[in-house]
Amino acid sequence: MSKQSAAQSALPFDQTLLARMIGALGDDEVIEKIAADFGVAFSEFLPDLLQSETGLELKIGYAGCATGLRDTLIADLGGGVAISDASLRNWSSDFQIACESPIIITMMEALLGADPKRIPEPRARRLSAIELDIATMVFDKIGEVLRTSANATGGFETFVGRPYNIEERRPTEEGVINPHAAVIRMTIGIGATLSVFSVIVPQQTLLKTEVVVPKSVQARKGRNAWSEKLEEQVRRSSVTLEARISLESLSLDTISRLQPGDIIPFRDAQDVRVDVNANGRDLYVCEFGRAGVRYTVRVKDTHGSDEDIFNHIMS
Repeated sequence: MSKQSAAQSALPFDQTLLARMIGALGDDEVIEKIAADFGVAFSEFLPDLLQSETGLELKIGYAGCATGLRDTLIADLGGGVAISDASLRNWSSDFQIACESPIIITMMEALLGADPKRIPEPRARRLSAIELDIATMVFDKIGEVLRTSANATGGFETFVGRPYNIEERRPTEEGVINPHAAVIRMTIGIGATLSVFSVIVPQQTLLKTEVVVPKSVQARKGRNAWSEKLEEQVRRSSVTLEARISLESLSLDTISRLQPGDIIPFRDAQDVRVDVNANGRDLYVCEFGRAGVRYTVRVKDTHGSDEDIFNHIMS
């Protein structure tokens, strides 16, 4: 076989393997950890930045991440979304910020004087020019959090291009690399409106990123994780229950003369009430019964909510 024939018969190199070899594709678990760290940063700092700019109290929360090719992730955002192309020197020269339109529309109405609690959640649609101005402000604040939490040297400002409706996004030019990326999803809400904003970043960038979170936030995050672990252990632990049944009142003289085999009636003539407790706290009101050869109690009522009972047992 000639060299030319051998070259023609050679199998093409696996592109996924190549991406892993050059650091452009990572394990989902690693990417998810980095995305969650960015989620902590956005949750901590973005509400205050937006409130100082608008006076509105917005709630921000981490909503997970997804991985895939960048163009596919952007297409999966759907319609009625504003998107912007952004860059941060010494971190990433090409990433995207996107946000569903309902929250931008609600913010616009609230800034015009409407009570956010009385604004019904709008349907997703294309944003007008003035609404895109609101999106510009939101995206700039998202970029500020990225700048302070990504370990980019030099202290450069994030460049955020003017947002546009995703329907206007041009397809990737032929020959331009469509990188493996991850989309970091965050919920953003006010009043009855809850939307998602997203940051789409090449995995090659994320894999080199060490998210900077202030020590106070790290400590609080650590305490929360410890508390959740302790709570889970407590929920799985065994608790000794005691059942108390009231008997018919007897005189001290009668009690003193009781002998083996004597019978003391229950106080209740019909369904016998049983109070079940743990750690000295009444938890349930039950009725006495029997199942086969075993005596039982059937729960009829509780002393407080599930959370009340759990908190008491934990204490």
